[in-house]
Amino acid sequence: MRVVSLEKERVSDFGGYCKKHRSEVDDSYLYDFELREFVLDDENPTYLALNEQDEIVGTASLVIDDYHKRGKRARFRIFHCETQDMLCYQQLLEAVLKHTTDLDKVFLFIPVTNKKLIEMIEGLNFSVERYAFLLVREDLDIPEVEIPDGYELRTFRPGQDEEHWLKVRNAAFSTLKGSETPLTTEGVKKLLTDDDYLEGGMMILFDQEKPVGVIRGADDEYDEAPIMNIGPVAILPEYQGRGLGRSLLRASLRFAKEKGYNRTILSVNGENECAQALYIQEGFKQVEAVVCYQYFIK
Repeated sequence: MRVVSLEKERVSDFGGYCKKHRSEVDDSYLYDFELREFVLDDENPTYLALNEQDEIVGTASLVIDDYHKRGKRARFRIFHCETQDMLCYQQLLEAVLKHTTDLDKVFLFIPVTNKKLIEMIEGLNFSVERYAFLLVREDLDIPEVEIPDGYELRTFRPGQDEEHWLKVRNAAFSTLKGSETPLTTEGVKKLLTDDDYLEGGMMILFDQEKPVGVIRGADDEYDEAPIMNIGPVAILPEYQGRGLGRSLLRASLRFAKEKGYNRTILSVNGENECAQALYIQEGFKQVEAVVCYQYFIK
């Protein structure tokens, strides 16, 4: 076996390997449209493990975009060896770490059911940072959306609401593991141009003219069927505990129904017990659990 840097002529082979094994790993960056848009550059260092027949038996690919760089970290797009060989994982890790000299850590998510991959990762001195849960809500009745007096829920206005969105999202997530890095104006604009964007799916809750909550509904797929992904759901810290998150969630659920979605999906951190309780009360059920592993570089 040998480990080589991915070359342009093998990008399609890399995509095929990702599709073949994405059910075994976190597939957040392995959707068909993500793989179609994959660009081999400094933000996406990628290596292949090849056998004697020059076939791909493993790969490691990092996401080091602006958002992750500002957080001094990189996320694995995929880290997988079908040979389940520790030497394969070690060599791939050594290769991608050459691109992380200015970062503090790399991280990846692994389904808790993939015991073999967890064993390999822990053998490489990765440690657990947090757990996250995937919850799905089937097409159930949606309770009335109640917006308290003095509040107004508005659809996001491109060119006008970017700073409003930033203020709420960054304040609400400043201590949330994995989301501490502030979003930028460019990051908000990207939400409006991503393939999963739904017109009207981004909403902001105002107290008079003060933005206090945001929520986004986006197109997604789960179990090979369309689904609407809800997130972020964010309320300014000083406004939490007033039932505003519930109002935002119900508004997003109603939007999903209007758009013809039969199911909605969202992700929540394990330590965010209040949010988990809210989602379960509103009809969501846990379908998956993943563990986030981190590897400190310095």
